[in-house]
Amino acid sequence: MRTKIAAKPIEILLVEDSKGDVGLIEEVFEDAKIRNNLHIAEDGEEAILFLNNEGQFSDAPRPDIILLDLNLPKKDGREVLEEVKGDDNLKNIPIVVLTTSKAEEDILRSYNLHANAYITKPVNFDQFIKVVKSIEDFWLEVVKLPSK
Repeated sequence: MRTKIAAKPIEILLVEDSKGDVGLIEEVFEDAKIRNNLHIAEDGEEAILFLNNEGQFSDAPRPDIILLDLNLPKKDGREVLEEVKGDDNLKNIPIVVLTTSKAEEDILRSYNLHANAYITKPVNFDQFIKVVKSIEDFWLEVVKLPSK
């Protein structure tokens, strides 16, 4: 099997406050068949700073895709989603909601706010890895992402 080599790495912004989930996702993306740079924002405020190149993120690259948890400190993931999709400079960045919430109102609201996908995190370790690999396979290998 050949390894795919992209002209430039895929820039991924993971907005996640769970250190355990971050570690698992980092591990899966480290082993990815395609080149990627995984950037971490631990809360919603940090994500917005990253996306707007403000503060410590003044040199942050524009992400090709955002993986967004909904239940975040400081600024909720729902607020982040609404802010990003309401910004003409950011709205074309695909956002995959990756959260523990199975609530129908969260699913509906996320899609109403123009999330590109909604995935519930499995509790089981093996299933969690499988979900992250499926995100990698679909969003980083199959889908054609916008070029800024």
